[in-house]
Amino acid sequence: MQQQITILAPGLLGASVALAARDREQTKRIHIWARRPETRLSLKNEPWCDAVFSTPEEACHDSDLIVICSPVETIVPIVERIAPALKASAIVTDVGSVKSEICRFSHDLMPAKTFFVGSHPMAGSEKSGHAHARADLFDGRTCFVTPIEEITDGEATEKVVAFWMGLGAEVATVNPEKHDEIVAHISHLPHVLASLLCSHLHLQDPQWSHFAGGGLRDTTRIAGGSPTLWREILKQNRNEVLRSVRQFQDELEAFHAALANEDFFAVANFLERGKEYQNRLRPR
Repeated sequence: MQQQITILAPGLLGASVALAARDREQTKRIHIWARRPETRLSLKNEPWCDAVFSTPEEACHDSDLIVICSPVETIVPIVERIAPALKASAIVTDVGSVKSEICRFSHDLMPAKTFFVGSHPMAGSEKSGHAHARADLFDGRTCFVTPIEEITDGEATEKVVAFWMGLGAEVATVNPEKHDEIVAHISHLPHVLASLLCSHLHLQDPQWSHFAGGGLRDTTRIAGGSPTLWREILKQNRNEVLRSVRQFQDELEAFHAALANEDFFAVANFLERGKEYQNRLRPR
């Protein structure tokens, strides 16, 4: 148990961290900072929040663990801002979906005897805001913890791993670069494909949208995420996403050739391979 944790920028993920930590008795006190005054005012009435502060520096005072839940482009600036306010032995983590630059820049900003250990819970949603938070959001979900090999403090890493496991997550520890390669394929590419499919259909007859069934809604659900947020994610993980897009283009071109050549044996192989992989996915 942490004596006190701080959650900075509590949207869906941050508020769910607070709810889960309170529910599972992972901390005695929860401090909160949000950028907007109206958000801070509404959070004062939440039972999972012990104190709300007007600056991130104040919110971090005397906290053992700080969880930064802001968009990826603001994580490093927040680390730079709070670093002088951290107590000795404090650990900072985040929930950003891109890790390489965040982990390396943040590590360099940390004062002596404080630590940064990156995290990324695979438990988001196309919805946003603390109103949609759930205490069980992390139950059985993967959470990446991304120490930098031969640099990140081992004990700090173990504490971050224990924290996420205490919230119900199943932790996978990988280095930041491997994390970015993995999520480019299993998270960022799917979002791009869903968005491009909707973008393509947007250029067709607008009446067609009224005829769509559950298949199109299921396939494109994640395209409802914030374009601004996703633009920054794709910007930070550009190289890995480009590699995954190129590999998918090769697959799509091979399928196009098989269908054009009436090679329905090859077409069936694509469909069977897709079905086999989908069957291996974990249930929600």
